Amino acid sequence: MIPGDSPAPETAGPDTSGVDPALLPYYSQTLTWDSCGAGFDCTTVIAPLDYADPAQGEIELAVARHRATGDSRIGSLLVNPGGPGASGAGFVLDSVDYAIGAPVQAAYDVIGFDPRGVGESTAVRCYDASEMDAYLFDIPADPRGSAGWTDELDAASRAFAEACESNSDGILPYITTENSARDMDLLRAVLGDEQLHYLGFSYGTFLGATYAKLFPERVGRLVLDGAIDPSVSGLEVSTTQGLGFESALRAYMADCLERDDCPFTGTVDDAMGDLATLLASVDRRPIPAADGRMLGADTLMTAIITPLYAEDNWPALTAMLAEVMQGGAEYAFFIADIYFNREDGVYLDNQTEAFRAYNCMDYPADETQADIDAAYALLDAQAPTIAPYWKGPDPCAQWVYPPTGVREKITADGAAPIVVVGTTNDPATPYEWSVSLAEQLSSGVLVSRFGEGHTGYNKGNVCVDDAVESYLLDGVVPVDGLECR
Repeated sequence: MIPGDSPAPETAGPDTSGVDPALLPYYSQTLTWDSCGAGFDCTTVIAPLDYADPAQGEIELAVARHRATGDSRIGSLLVNPGGPGASGAGFVLDSVDYAIGAPVQAAYDVIGFDPRGVGESTAVRCYDASEMDAYLFDIPADPRGSAGWTDELDAASRAFAEACESNSDGILPYITTENSARDMDLLRAVLGDEQLHYLGFSYGTFLGATYAKLFPERVGRLVLDGAIDPSVSGLEVSTTQGLGFESALRAYMADCLERDDCPFTGTVDDAMGDLATLLASVDRRPIPAADGRMLGADTLMTAIITPLYAEDNWPALTAMLAEVMQGGAEYAFFIADIYFNREDGVYLDNQTEAFRAYNCMDYPADETQADIDAAYALLDAQAPTIAPYWKGPDPCAQWVYPPTGVREKITADGAAPIVVVGTTNDPATPYEWSVSLAEQLSSGVLVSRFGEGHTGYNKGNVCVDDAVESYLLDGVVPVDGLECR
């Protein structure tokens, strides 16, 4: 225990109502919490590897709790920061104030958990740091778009998948969003809550919507911020995100051109053309970094899109592009390393491995060549700066297990109101997905944040914050279609 910290209070008894007898050993477990910081407790929950056949084995789920700071506790609020592959336990332990407003912290035990396959839970393991560096940063020998280039990327994806299978102790077939949603119901129960209160960001919206599909009668107050449309294919997701990042990049350029330190001049179209020229130049002649890595166009694209997640990061994008234009690679690699959570040559988590594992199991590979050609034509026409670096072979085509997920509309008939928050120029989860999800859900309510960046709650928009917190705290459902400008 940390000196001066109070003992960790125990959880209410588990809620086992309506549970399949085969799952009772899991739903009836009693949690023991250990203090892991002032106001924080941590525990481990045991879950079945396969809910359809619990005899297949068990996994561990790492859970962190920020105890309610007020006297009128409502219950537990599970949170997921996205990914798939991001650590929910780390999200709460490292940045609870960034994630959750103070009024909500007062009323709820905020629960962060590492989904199965992620972080401190039973995790997907693939490569060591040097192998991961080669996988992420090595530049194919053949020209972009050539048959040889495609073969090189396919071989790299196949080797990665085989390493994941070798090093993950048989869990890969069970790393799915549906299983993770079932884990959330297990967490709800062992935390002693009859209903699930939940705040999910980005991919976490798909996780929350999947929970609502599976357990509509157990839905409490759900807020899904920066939604993924569960009915669109993997190809559509990638294409729409490419269009979204192009739109965000144009908004960035319009702002940059108004500033004295902008390395671009002319109109937005002029600046986008100059950026396309820079990317093509780096693609032809990668720039060496001090640590021996070579900055190619793919890594530079990662360094470009990462700051587009939040408008506050645009100055960093300006500084990075100015350095690259002068032949420097250090700032670009610094930003790319943030994206991959790499520090001093060490990968701090397994988000890249888990991201691949979830997506390859969740998305059916049913696109035709005609679908791919149409998507590429759309990218070429509407995202010409992004397009050359957004196109390539699907790494999931080399995954070791066939996908089991489905892409379909989720209605969650019978669920309590579900609040969906969408930001109008969100590059990662474009606004149209939030509109679509809110329309699909029988009880969906849309709140629109007008602005830039990824997700909307606790980002400084009082209108959005009031709508979300009034619902979480008092059950006051926002007016459907509320516009927050």
